[in-house]
Amino acid sequence: MNKTFAIAAWGTVVVLGAMAIGAIALHRGEPINALWLVVAATCCYSLGYRFYSKFIATKILVLDGLRATPAERLENGRDFLLTNKWVVFGHHFAAIAGPGPLVGPVLAAQFGYLPGTMWVLAGAVFAGCVQDFVILLFSVRRDGKSLTEMAKDEIGRVGGFVAYVAVIAILIILLGVAALIVVNALKASPWGTFTIAMTMPVALLMGVYLRRIRPGKVLEVSALGFVLVLAAIWGGQYVSQNAALAKLFTFSAPALAILIMVYGFAASALPVWLLLAPRDYLSTFVKLGTIALLAVGIVALHPTLRMPALTRFVDGTGPVFAGKIFPFAFITIACGAISGFHALISSGTTPKMISRETEARMVGYGAMMAESAVAVMAIIAACVMQPGVYFAINSPAGIVGQAPATAAATISGWGFPVTAADMETLAHAVGEQTLFNRTGGAPAFAVGMAHIFSHSLGGETLMALWYHFAIMFEALFILTILDAGTRVARFMLQDALGHVYKPLGRTSWYPSILATSGLIVGAWGYFLWQGVRDPLGGINSLWPLFGISNQLLATVALCVATTIIIKMHRAKYAAVTLIPLAWLVAVTFTASWHKMFDPNPRVGFLAQARALAAGPITAAIARIIFNNRLDAAVTGVLVLMITLLLVESARQWIGILAGTREAQVKESPFVRTRLVQEQG
Repeated sequence: MNKTFAIAAWGTVVVLGAMAIGAIALHRGEPINALWLVVAATCCYSLGYRFYSKFIATKILVLDGLRATPAERLENGRDFLLTNKWVVFGHHFAAIAGPGPLVGPVLAAQFGYLPGTMWVLAGAVFAGCVQDFVILLFSVRRDGKSLTEMAKDEIGRVGGFVAYVAVIAILIILLGVAALIVVNALKASPWGTFTIAMTMPVALLMGVYLRRIRPGKVLEVSALGFVLVLAAIWGGQYVSQNAALAKLFTFSAPALAILIMVYGFAASALPVWLLLAPRDYLSTFVKLGTIALLAVGIVALHPTLRMPALTRFVDGTGPVFAGKIFPFAFITIACGAISGFHALISSGTTPKMISRETEARMVGYGAMMAESAVAVMAIIAACVMQPGVYFAINSPAGIVGQAPATAAATISGWGFPVTAADMETLAHAVGEQTLFNRTGGAPAFAVGMAHIFSHSLGGETLMALWYHFAIMFEALFILTILDAGTRVARFMLQDALGHVYKPLGRTSWYPSILATSGLIVGAWGYFLWQGVRDPLGGINSLWPLFGISNQLLATVALCVATTIIIKMHRAKYAAVTLIPLAWLVAVTFTASWHKMFDPNPRVGFLAQARALAAGPITAAIARIIFNNRLDAAVTGVLVLMITLLLVESARQWIGILAGTREAQVKESPFVRTRLVQEQG
């Protein structure tokens, strides 16, 4: 009876999913309801987790609940620490869920809702979730080794060196970009600054409570944290409305940059149970709670998607960013479908905290699935707006014009009607002076989110409240990748320095912890500092590389994963990682070629440099020309390094399959767990 019921239930899920995807993919002309996207996502994620992740867990990875994890065998109270699976899940989700799933899908919505939705669903189930899951398990079986150390052990010294240089360079770029986004989000927001600042003492309290006062009482500390974070959100609103208090929590960009660097150092150097894990767990309450509330609002309001399935900008002439759907939609969406940064967390902090191998499926596959759901909500938030409003917010002044009337006329001429009066009314409703030319994706997401919440929870009078809550929510989302990313980079640097001087490689030796944390924070902090002081310098000069570098990082991770699967004598299942790898190589290499050599100045770095050099040269123009040439050079070097890694990996695969190389994995010896096992 149970089996019959299960078959019927999952059959229903399949039918509902097929109907929803069919409605999304085939409907043309009339707008469709956003509920179709929610149904499609729910069905795809349910089927992917229940069947595909189980197939990977049982047939390829063969998860072993009797095998002791590094958190048990190497526990040191700082980095290696047996941690409750829900706290690990919260940390992992908070650490991987950064700006990508929020702003990437919003920007890609210029192509219409169809390309982004289909890639987010397919990319997550078959690529992103798979990468996070397998890299996490492989790191757990290698004493929590970093991605670069696994590349050295499994692909070879040349591949490992190339991977290390590429990964650390990409990671510094990603962390610098993330830090700059946080600074820009908080520099005029006392509400956001207060709320995020309060999560830090609350996290310290939770860490001490769970470690010293009431060990193991996860439900108690969860309830305490939930109440306190709600108080922090309410307190932020109160502070923002009180002139004296608002002044105390309103900081300049340089001041915020310094505070963020101090926080990054503390999160990297302090024991993981004291600040990083509880704060990430706390952030997960806000992140998943808000996304769940957004889903409830969508179900209650069942809004219509105003954006068409495909817009006229599929030809590459889009105002938000130039370039055709392939490859730029996939590069722009990034983390909502697959992210190389996730592989660093899966081989950094998380494998040192997980208690049992069997939890890797929920943490690795499940957390990425949750992040992909965030991307779906971002697509809905962007597409429930009138297209004219969407393009007015996201289009730069250089494309549509500086004056509101000019911008409105330009956008209306594209077939997306909007007026300057409409935009002024909307700006007033959310408490802004203007919403024209608010590029970057974050303001558009906040407007869409406020629209859904205000129409389903509280009415139009709360539009401004929900808008500023969304801005704070985005900053909170992004800050959590900064702290975990800094700690992961510290692990990688310690791994490398350990080959020079053994004690430097010990993650529990405080002189090494402090020195390497300082070096990593100094690296991304330098670019951040230059970026906030000079609009054309520092990390701003590397900003356009964000999407490509992140996807190149995923290429490194999938190379390592494929190599290990083949070495495990499971070559017949290698397609599970090899197909996503081939797709990513096609996307990233094509995008890199276009960014370097495309003749369109809005696409190609070198073309833009040539176009600017042909006109009058000012100091600012000279800096832009230099930055474009620098971006082209960095892109070329990164692609060359990834190409070398691919060649080294392919040599390993061919040699093993041909029988000329030994298929030997570098796993830690099996040690039976002493923990009570919960099978099933």
